[in-house]
Amino acid sequence: MITGLLKRLFRDSTAESLDRKRPQEVTNHERHLIDLCALPIRDALNALGSSSQGLGSEEADRRLDEYGPNELAHARRAGFWVDIFHRCKSPLVVQLLLIGTVSALIGEIKSTVIVSTMVLLSVGLSLILDRRSNNAVEALGKRVQSRTLVLRDGKEAEVKISEIVPGDVVLLHAGSIIPADLRLLTAKDFFVSQSALSGESMAVEKTANGSAVRGHNNAWELSNACFLGSSVTSGSARGVVVNTGTRTMFGAISERLTERREETSFDRGVRSFTWLMIRFMVVMVCAVFFIVGMTKGDWVEALLFGLAIAVGLTPEMLPMIVTVNLAKGALTMAKKKVIVKRLPAIQNFGAIDILCTDKTGTLTQDKVVLEQHVDITGHVSEDVLNYAYLNSYYQTGLRNLIDRAILDHTDLDVEENCTLVDELPFDFQRRRMSVVVDYEGDHVLICKGAVEEIYACCNRYQIGDEVYPLIDMIREDLFEEVERLNKDGYRVLGIAYREFLRDRTTYTVADERELILLGYIAFFDPPKDSAAEAIELLRAAGVTVKVLTGDNGLVTSKVCRDVGIEAKRIVTGADLLHLSKDDFSRVAGEACVFVKVSPAQKEQIVQELRDSGHVVGFIGDGINDAPALKAADVGISVDSAVDVAKEAADIVLLEKSLLVLEEGIIEGRKVFANIVKYIRMGASSNFGNMFSVVGASYLLPFLPMLPVQVLTNNLLYDFSQTGIPSDNVDEELITRPLKWDIGNIKRFMISIGPISSIFDYATFALMWFFFHCSAFTDPATGPHQKEALTSLFQTGWFVESLLTQTLIVHIIRTQRIPFFGSRASLHLTLTTLVIMSIGAWLPYSPFAGKLGMVPLPPVYWVWIAVFLLSYALLTHTVKMWFFKNYESR
Repeated sequence: MITGLLKRLFRDSTAESLDRKRPQEVTNHERHLIDLCALPIRDALNALGSSSQGLGSEEADRRLDEYGPNELAHARRAGFWVDIFHRCKSPLVVQLLLIGTVSALIGEIKSTVIVSTMVLLSVGLSLILDRRSNNAVEALGKRVQSRTLVLRDGKEAEVKISEIVPGDVVLLHAGSIIPADLRLLTAKDFFVSQSALSGESMAVEKTANGSAVRGHNNAWELSNACFLGSSVTSGSARGVVVNTGTRTMFGAISERLTERREETSFDRGVRSFTWLMIRFMVVMVCAVFFIVGMTKGDWVEALLFGLAIAVGLTPEMLPMIVTVNLAKGALTMAKKKVIVKRLPAIQNFGAIDILCTDKTGTLTQDKVVLEQHVDITGHVSEDVLNYAYLNSYYQTGLRNLIDRAILDHTDLDVEENCTLVDELPFDFQRRRMSVVVDYEGDHVLICKGAVEEIYACCNRYQIGDEVYPLIDMIREDLFEEVERLNKDGYRVLGIAYREFLRDRTTYTVADERELILLGYIAFFDPPKDSAAEAIELLRAAGVTVKVLTGDNGLVTSKVCRDVGIEAKRIVTGADLLHLSKDDFSRVAGEACVFVKVSPAQKEQIVQELRDSGHVVGFIGDGINDAPALKAADVGISVDSAVDVAKEAADIVLLEKSLLVLEEGIIEGRKVFANIVKYIRMGASSNFGNMFSVVGASYLLPFLPMLPVQVLTNNLLYDFSQTGIPSDNVDEELITRPLKWDIGNIKRFMISIGPISSIFDYATFALMWFFFHCSAFTDPATGPHQKEALTSLFQTGWFVESLLTQTLIVHIIRTQRIPFFGSRASLHLTLTTLVIMSIGAWLPYSPFAGKLGMVPLPPVYWVWIAVFLLSYALLTHTVKMWFFKNYESR
């Protein structure tokens, strides 16, 4: 929620305004931070009423009541009336409100009531269902709220970021997000990414030194301050919270800026369709208005009929259908252990055709097992195990699966024999980490990491108690054994050490040299039982899986073979460095396995695939995955991921499995398929009505349907569409990625729409000739008889129009034979049957007179049955021809 907004907000204001901020523009909260950062640590803690042991629980609760939750102002949900106003800004709703207002001004109360009902149906249902679904999603979202470590009552405690208060002492490590504006108390090789705040891509080193910042008048220049929304890339630190919520540097700016969500391709498609329908409507209404006015001579009647036609041609249910589909999809996906943080991401989720994934934990199991601890000759070595245990036991950073596997493998009593002196935390550039311990009379630097990086720091090796020079021949033998293990699926790490005199207390990465290579430890990370099945399901669903990992090619190749991913060509990060832009694009599209790639290269691959026209999803859980998560169309993380990865994601999986992901993708496609059903139905129906109304207005000596009948017809049809979000979706519709295609919608509209006009004109002919409505033009026909003939004609077309366009829902909703090959959901079936029954009942109901209707002769129903059967057969035939020739694959 936080990091997803920062970059856009600060791009517009921070880059320029903060650099040229004058002293008098410094806010009170910023000045407070600057002053505390200039104080010695003890004085800063005293000023905040805290200590190095943090706050007590009771004091923290009191401050939470005083300062409020650590949340930003823009996170609050819009109020009821604000929400109503934004929904009424839709061009479709504005159009209906204008029509209703004009109808009221000229005294057409019935039309006003019907149009108002349509507005309430569209806006009201979307509001109620959207809020209900958001409440449920928010409740589920609490399960994936970011948390942070603080000191409470002198002990480490994990609390929600929203519960952080000024004076809290926060513990930070690689992968953490900064939960508030902090003044650092301690820092060890501590680097922070502030790219979302300042646009600076390089990580910034932070220290706890307060003397170096005195005299600064700009908080952003403080080297011992960290800001809400930045993230830790390496090292560890402790900091005391100075400002929270809207009092933070970002929070102050967020109050002055309004959030504007970036428009997705789906949003653009819906907007394009909306304006396409409005353009059709405007042209048609103008044409009908002038035709009726000139041929009938009653311009007021022409205006009323034109307004009714405008309502009839408006897809006013589109906002409600889209909202309900997305909301229902989010709730359904939540049941499948997929939490949607942003509703519009559902459409992109279903449109994914390339899924990029890390290897560890996604294709393989989360738990690795230590299998071997050997010296460089391949013999079991207890020294290697002991030194590896000490390294994992004393490191204070983010413990990974490797450390847990080492600590679970054995249980050494280390507290009595050694103590921690210093630590050199892991980072993605060195790919190793070291601890320095006081062990057996010396300070021993124990280094653990990737074999290549460990070897580069060594000049000697040890076998038993003997130490020898490390020569190239030994190197070749070592890597031959490592390669053999890697091919068998083992993850191999090197262990090396160096002894120092006890007079030193601090160490740097420069001390990781001239080490003694002790041996290596080998782990087995077997593929998940479900991985191969999930890969096959994704492939069947038209999704290509690409592996982007920082691991080596041998281990990755073995895992890919086991799960069924083709690894004919493995591209390394080093290979990518030397490629031109065109070659990079080609390789990104062709290769499926990328190894030893940096976070920046992951992001570049994802972006290149998007630029090539693919819809890309990226699943990751580490801090090194955050850039790619942001670059993807859909960023996917898991609830066990590091904070910065969860914050960057659009969708969070409650189970780290590709099977869950495949289910989510299929659900996203179902949501999109049901939205497209309504759009196709509305587009084809409106296009056909255009020909029918224009022709009837010109040919007939009276209105083909009264304005109130047009409005009633449209209102009933709208009700019949409310079952679409719950409709069943044919399997073949979701076997491939679904993307918005406005050109395909137009072709479908042109192909299917005129069919309804054929049967409309057939109905005109039936009423005119068979039921003798042509007598209207006979001079001998009296006024009362003319009125009766007009009502008969209008009633006949009203019933035919409603029955055919409601029935056709079942034809258009599937590519199969309707009713037999594919059945609609119970909800949709009931709504259409009820509406068709109401349409047939209205001419005989007590409301018939008010609607200008008359009972229809029994033989009329025989003709309508023939029309409905013929209409269904012809529409199905044309539909099959269309899908065969035009449906994109």
